[in-house]
Amino acid sequence: MIRGLKTTLKIAVYGTGASLGAFFFATRKNVFVPLEPTDAIFQHHLLRKLNPSSNPTMHDVCVRRIPISDIRPELLDKEGGLVEAFCAGVWSGWGYKAQRAILAKVFQDASTQSQLWSPEQLRTSEYSLGTMVTDHFEVIEKTPTSIIMRSGDSPRNQAVRQVDGLFEISAVAKHDEGVVELGLKTCFFQGLGKAQASPVPAPIEWLHRQYVKLLLETAVQNVVRH
Repeated sequence: MIRGLKTTLKIAVYGTGASLGAFFFATRKNVFVPLEPTDAIFQHHLLRKLNPSSNPTMHDVCVRRIPISDIRPELLDKEGGLVEAFCAGVWSGWGYKAQRAILAKVFQDASTQSQLWSPEQLRTSEYSLGTMVTDHFEVIEKTPTSIIMRSGDSPRNQAVRQVDGLFEISAVAKHDEGVVELGLKTCFFQGLGKAQASPVPAPIEWLHRQYVKLLLETAVQNVVRH
């Protein structure tokens, strides 16, 4: 998520000709909520391995609640169908188009041809364990409501990394409330060495949050009725 972030957001927000006001209006329903210290992402079995020095994290979660009646019904009939479609929307949607193009220009070659690159591949994948996306994300855990991906560097680098992170894509149908809750959860950290501060400077953290809101907004289009 870090590589190309400044350029990606600039293209996504300004390159379309949209004003900042229009951007914030379009993403107003995507809200950040507190991420409790007891959240499951902090207890993930790989976190200790990836962050052996327990360095500080930059973490957040952005959620969107949508009436169940607005969701494509076939996604609710298949176990895991909703989170798969939401995940596919994140990576195949136009919100990720700029970063996808940047990564493809630099990293798409014979050594990464088994990864997902094209919008069609990203739209139709079931995101099984081990799936690699644009040489930057790898599915490390999948449940009927959640897909967790490792990010921050190439999945070809399986060692402890300078910059690392977990990115969780979730979709939960809350039938008692009549809504579906979609979420994008981030946990970034410095893996190598000992750090005292957040791995992401405050201005980049702000950009990251706007980017997450954009990814969520464009992904919604893949799960709602049209």
